[in-house]
Amino acid sequence: MRSAVPATTAISALVVALLALKPHQLPSLGGVTPRSPTTSHPSAGTSAGTSTGTGAPTGTGTFTGDPIDTQYGTVQVTATLTKGRITSVTVLRAPDQNGRDQQISSYALPRLTQEAIAAQSAHIDAVSGASYTSQGYIQSLQSALDQAHA
Repeated sequence: MRSAVPATTAISALVVALLALKPHQLPSLGGVTPRSPTTSHPSAGTSAGTSTGTGAPTGTGTFTGDPIDTQYGTVQVTATLTKGRITSVTVLRAPDQNGRDQQISSYALPRLTQEAIAAQSAHIDAVSGASYTSQGYIQSLQSALDQAHA
């Protein structure tokens, strides 16, 4: 009976702690808004497919995403699709003004690319420690995928 009280108390405390945790959310850009491109960035390829109405890209080609300004620099990607499947993502622009920006980009961008190809969408998690770069990448990738829908 004596060991039951501390065990029950410990379990109750654990349950309360777990219930207090918030679900994972993408970080806010803290007031940084993506800019509209001043010039048109046409895709390097053409869309060979048509939209199915479900929002899934069905094009084939290379589509250039909008350049997204972040607090630390501009992020821009191209997405290559084959029959609606993301086969590669290439980073055209990323923050690189100093050694820290280069370090963050060098570990975050390959992870984001790997996740995007695995997820076959821009609905991916941000890389810890690279929130702004991650959000810029995700937004630029989404604009590239939006072009594939057209």
